[in-house]
Amino acid sequence: MRVSLGLKQHVSGKLEDFSEPALVRAIEINLFELFTAFRRWPQAEVHDDPDMLWTITNVPFPLFNSVFRARLELGNVDAIIEATLRRYKARNVPMLWWTGPATRPKNLGAYLEAHGLVHEEGGDSPGMAVDLQSLNERSDRPSRLEIKLVSDAESLQKWSEVLTAAAPMPEFVARSMFDLFSTFGFGEASPIRNYYGRLNGEIVATSSLFLGTGAAGIYNVATLPKARRQGIGSAMSSEPLCEALALGYRVGVLGSSQLGVGVYRRLGFKEYCRIGQYSWTN
Repeated sequence: MRVSLGLKQHVSGKLEDFSEPALVRAIEINLFELFTAFRRWPQAEVHDDPDMLWTITNVPFPLFNSVFRARLELGNVDAIIEATLRRYKARNVPMLWWTGPATRPKNLGAYLEAHGLVHEEGGDSPGMAVDLQSLNERSDRPSRLEIKLVSDAESLQKWSEVLTAAAPMPEFVARSMFDLFSTFGFGEASPIRNYYGRLNGEIVATSSLFLGTGAAGIYNVATLPKARRQGIGSAMSSEPLCEALALGYRVGVLGSSQLGVGVYRRLGFKEYCRIGQYSWTN
């Protein structure tokens, strides 16, 4: 990547700088690194250009066709947005344009809306971080909840189905999720570790831990509607982060939905920035 971290780290590369600017950068960089890892997936193209990072596939779902870290000169903003949209129009796939503290110009969202992109419902999402040594593990998780690491194709298939059902996303996305995450391998050898939560013998929740350069990121936290409001989402986030702490990571990061903010604050997370999403569909 062409991202300059500029963060205080151990020789192992793990972040130990807890200043606000460092945590803001860590939140964004973990996201950038996660999507850059898509280059392992044969279905994805990943382009790390000087003015933006972008991914494109033939999968007709916005998440797989994303733009990040846009740093555009004011005189070229409209032209670059149009050129970027043409790429996705040529593939006939919807796309998602992410904004955040690294975005230039700061009001890029207004330009995107002028070109027909729609600000995702709920507005910008909180970008949050926590010192993993201060993580507040909740005591209210269901006693019958088992959290397991996805370790084979069979459990990854079920994980993909539960994630897309709980999010919710179209059913066909489960196939692409399975295909994508299977390219990273399984278990502790993978930089992306997926987890499923089983309650009374049924898989009802998912999460993912991405071990980035400096921080541990939590993604894909989802619980089926019938199992919500029992502390399962909190447990699905905290247990992987405890594993990251055991591996030497000190900083945990995530982008929260508006509904999840309270859960993460109770775990010890604080908001440091806002991450925007603007979607375009045919």
